[in-house]
Amino acid sequence: MPKSEEPLKHLKKDKVLKKAIDKIGVLKQSKSTDLYYSLLRAIVSQQLSVKAADTIWQRFLGLFKDGAPDAKLVLKFSDDKLRSVGLSYQKASYLKNIARFSMEQSLDHKLLKKKTDDELVDYLVQIKGVGRWTVEMLLMFDLNRPDVFPKDDLGIQNGIKMLYGLNVGTKKELFFEMERIAENWRPYRTLACRYLWRYKDLD
Repeated sequence: MPKSEEPLKHLKKDKVLKKAIDKIGVLKQSKSTDLYYSLLRAIVSQQLSVKAADTIWQRFLGLFKDGAPDAKLVLKFSDDKLRSVGLSYQKASYLKNIARFSMEQSLDHKLLKKKTDDELVDYLVQIKGVGRWTVEMLLMFDLNRPDVFPKDDLGIQNGIKMLYGLNVGTKKELFFEMERIAENWRPYRTLACRYLWRYKDLD
């Protein structure tokens, strides 16, 4: 069996999840090695629709002659200048925090890819404005880490409740059930979560 088919074969052992996989089909993967760029975009996109986030992101890139948000230039812009492209003052501050961190510490992909998932979370949440959820998205979609389970993500919570018919009273009970179910998906929880996100949006 090709290595690429092993994750799906493993996840389909969960007969409930198998229904979602069969309905959705094979998902394509993307990968990025520019963690600085990806973190900036993640902050811009927080709590926005995809369309609104894309619009603001393109306006932000438009501030730079070559469309590349150089860290030194990001720090030179006033908050009002960043606000003019649709960013909140808070997000403008967070983008500057990321730019400063990239210069004073490191966001070099070759260096950071050697860290474990937990080490990367601990390292990147040092940046004010970057929380665990943001790093987990980076791990899943930019670094292609195979076994990430962002249980705090509302989409994952809703997807698992819909698919598995969970009816629990408290957040603690929900987390317990989520972790119990997701234990069967190891070491491919990232892919399982991508199916949950897609499943919750099916008509």
